[in-house]
Amino acid sequence: MNLRQKISANLHFAMIWPAALLFAVFFIVPFFSGVGISLTNWNGFGAPKWIGLQNFFDFFKDERALHALYITVLFGLISPILMNVFGLLYALLLDCGLRFSSLVRAIVYSPAVISSLIMGYIWLLIIKPETGALHQILTSLGLGQFYPDLLSDGSKAIWAIIVVNSWQYIGGSMIVYLAGLQTIPQELREASVVDGCGPIAGFFKITLPLLIPSVKINLILNLIGCFSVFDIIMALTSGGPGYSTESLSIFIYRMCYGSSTGYSTAVALILFVVILIPVLFSTWTLKKKEVDM
Repeated sequence: MNLRQKISANLHFAMIWPAALLFAVFFIVPFFSGVGISLTNWNGFGAPKWIGLQNFFDFFKDERALHALYITVLFGLISPILMNVFGLLYALLLDCGLRFSSLVRAIVYSPAVISSLIMGYIWLLIIKPETGALHQILTSLGLGQFYPDLLSDGSKAIWAIIVVNSWQYIGGSMIVYLAGLQTIPQELREASVVDGCGPIAGFFKITLPLLIPSVKINLILNLIGCFSVFDIIMALTSGGPGYSTESLSIFIYRMCYGSSTGYSTAVALILFVVILIPVLFSTWTLKKKEVDM
């Protein structure tokens, strides 16, 4: 190895250090600090006292925490399904050469660039009982009795939140799928038609297998975002009525600022595992289905 090659090799190694340092400072150190805090009863102010795994045992005895876990899992599984199914349908529609496809793409994607908190408040102004725009419109038409009060009942409110969140981020999934569709060689589609494949058979035998990388990207991003949901719930219901729509992220936030920092940190680690399991499972499952073009 000559001098230039040695310098180049050392330069490449040196360029890794800034990223590695940032990763250590903002992830590795906080993560292990959090593990340590989760094993104490620290209230955020005084001296922490070691209590071992008691916080984790307390979590599985806490009905409010378990309900927040249920809401998190429900939201984290249903919302990504809706975003991926409808995002793919939009992408397939635009890939067919639809007129004004650029305009449709911009309209569908535009909600995704708005903050979830702001979008939640916008929808709150629409569906809020009594003073919401939807209620006012129905009342002016003499149909006020048919207004579906979506936010006063927790069992309805969580589904309203799921629909609003999915509607907002369908555009992001659509863009990823559309990019994937445009990388599929036209020759493969034409060959499938020559071989007698109809549109549905061609989709499942040609298009979908070649879209697995796009499915993986969307699924991982959507799972992480939906399992850690916070903003949209805070804007629409603040976790209510009562605690019926409270997610684990909101529960952690309230426990942390409620003098239960050690307990909230333990719940945060549980949330980390809850997110990690479906992400690893989906990655492993989809990796086996990838097709090389």
